[in-house]
Amino acid sequence: MRTLVFCLEEPSAKEMLQGVLPKILPDDVTTRYIVFQGKQDLEKQLVRRLRLWQAPNTQFVVMRDQDSADCKDVKAKLVDLCERAGRPDALVRVACHELESFYLGDLTAVEAGLRLTGLARRQLSSNFRAPDHLANPAQEIKRLTNGKYQKVSGSRAIGPHLKIEENRSNSFSNLITGVRKLLAGN
Repeated sequence: MRTLVFCLEEPSAKEMLQGVLPKILPDDVTTRYIVFQGKQDLEKQLVRRLRLWQAPNTQFVVMRDQDSADCKDVKAKLVDLCERAGRPDALVRVACHELESFYLGDLTAVEAGLRLTGLARRQLSSNFRAPDHLANPAQEIKRLTNGKYQKVSGSRAIGPHLKIEENRSNSFSNLITGVRKLLAGN
């Protein structure tokens, strides 16, 4: 049995992953989540948490939002922390700019998860063709859903509906591709 441990900056990422991962993980993989109290807490504790993990057959995925920082700098810092922890094989993924970009990349999932109508047809508008370029996806999804979207409950509702292959968020696609490669040993 293999274990995939996700180190996450916030509870909403866990909720989304719990809806998405069953679609791509083989039966012999179990998942665990280490949810930190924001990005500073993740960066402060990551080395210690990874170093102390002793269970065999464990692989790690570290994920956080880009926010207003440079994506390459965020990833480089997290990769460095994983290497310092003795886990150079950990997969590091950055949601550009925020986790909500994943949702804006699949408005059909938002529509289904939040029980709304009329959102899916907006997928081809300029804002939602490349949602990773939006500066504030969390604000955009709240506006788009008239305040119905809330971080944790919205992530829990939308996650199971996200399509693995058709999401317009490149950072979502990179996460899925990375997890698949990690599990395949590539």
